Amino acid sequence: MILEGYIDYLGHQTYYRSVGPVDSPKTPLLLLHGGPGSTHNYFELLDPLAREDGRRLISYDQLGCGNSYLEGHPELWTMETWIGELKAVRKALGLEELILLGQSWGGMLLLEYLCRHRPSGVKGIVLSSTLPSSRMWGEEQARMIRQLPASMQEAIAEATRRGDYSGSDYQAAEDFYMELHAAGAPGPDAPDCLTRPKRRGRESYLTGWGPNEFTPMGTLKDFDVTRELADIQVPALIISGGNDLCTPYIAKFMYDRIPRARWELFRDCRHMCFAEDTERYVRVLKDWMNALP
Repeated sequence: MILEGYIDYLGHQTYYRSVGPVDSPKTPLLLLHGGPGSTHNYFELLDPLAREDGRRLISYDQLGCGNSYLEGHPELWTMETWIGELKAVRKALGLEELILLGQSWGGMLLLEYLCRHRPSGVKGIVLSSTLPSSRMWGEEQARMIRQLPASMQEAIAEATRRGDYSGSDYQAAEDFYMELHAAGAPGPDAPDCLTRPKRRGRESYLTGWGPNEFTPMGTLKDFDVTRELADIQVPALIISGGNDLCTPYIAKFMYDRIPRARWELFRDCRHMCFAEDTERYVRVLKDWMNALP
């Protein structure tokens, strides 16, 4: 069963999508997408989990993108806005108990919510290719950039010095880097959810994060919950890829500090493990969730 709808938030509307039985006795899974400014679309790859496990999965397009598209409001693109939206979604859908999965930026949102707002009813968390600190993320991207060809390193350095990311040499270097560590263009046989047109939140990404993955300079640049990781008391599943923007260093940093953590490394995957090894991702999620107390 697929249900779609909208939730009023800050005078705008947040789109949500629910798949699986609404009356399932199993704890529902709420999915927080990346970006800021991506969409829920890629989470549709996890629909088989709802069928196989008899569990409700809910995703939503965060304000600023997809079916919740909005621009011309740079003042909105702050952690406060997106935390408030998460709370509004949870309240509107009656998710008194839930498991949270955050991918990339969605994991930052999850960690901020859990560590700083101390919500009740969260039975477990999944940290998928994400980060506990913007500074750490930037440092790891800088380290990996040093592995690129010298000409690409220089193109990125020059664009950063000038604050001008429009040059063709820079664009080629960024595209190469993102194909190495994030994702490539979907192939002709890719699922519809990866190929259909979508409205990316370019404004929310630029304002919230910055001009690219390796230059956090937006409203989220000071995000850091590294000290709070040790206070997380719910079970945590950490998932990352061997060639991920979320490097094994970042994933292990979280694993070492969260008391009840398990880490699954998808060695041959990049930033979207659920897209590059969907079958294993679904299996790992299903087994982990069903073992929760």
